[in-house]
Amino acid sequence: MIQQLQAYVGNDPLRFPESFDLIAVLLFSLSGVLAAMHRGYDAVGVFILALMTGAGGGLIRDGLFLQQGPPALAQNWRLLPAVLGACFVGWLVHRWIIRWHKVIAILDAVGLGIFSMVGVIKAIEAGLSAPASVLVGVANAVGGGLLRDLFTGEEPLLFKPGQFYVLASLAGCVLFVGLAWNAALTPRNAERLSIATIFGLRILAITFNWRTTPLQPCFAAATPAPVHPTPDSRSGL
Repeated sequence: MIQQLQAYVGNDPLRFPESFDLIAVLLFSLSGVLAAMHRGYDAVGVFILALMTGAGGGLIRDGLFLQQGPPALAQNWRLLPAVLGACFVGWLVHRWIIRWHKVIAILDAVGLGIFSMVGVIKAIEAGLSAPASVLVGVANAVGGGLLRDLFTGEEPLLFKPGQFYVLASLAGCVLFVGLAWNAALTPRNAERLSIATIFGLRILAITFNWRTTPLQPCFAAATPAPVHPTPDSRSGL
């Protein structure tokens, strides 16, 4: 199955322009800049948090799962200027960015889809199994936000109930692996459809506030009803 997936991905692959990757890194880094400025960090703290948020998913992908040499951050020098650009934009127009949260959310949904596909495709090319490739795709997309929360001492947002984010990435990665396994579409069309699925689910979740809920025990004990004293049990009666 691994060889079949590798052959499928290698057949007419969709290569994203480098500008797409840089824009996605810039947008993800921007959320780190906003989180750092909200906490009153200095310039060094803002840059480090932006770097971890924007490139953290790729670091997790390359350093933890693929382990095929230096991570993309060390090989592509343009990623660091993208992070610095996010720091400058966040510092310059911080007040207005907060007002543009809907636009940022839309662009973030695009970045989520691109990062998910980049992760799952790189994992397949590296010879990982289908479930592992899906895991790497999701980690590539949401790893930066996880590191952002850990670096700021917050409970990671992806652990909490909220609007579909991880699930949107997971659905797109699973869809792509399924299409690759069945060769139902050409690789380019499968990638486009998967990105569109992630983007659509994320936008629908924002629009209609589709949210996950806390997981409750399957056989939770019923809360005992309060016991009211009877006349015979009252003291003095």
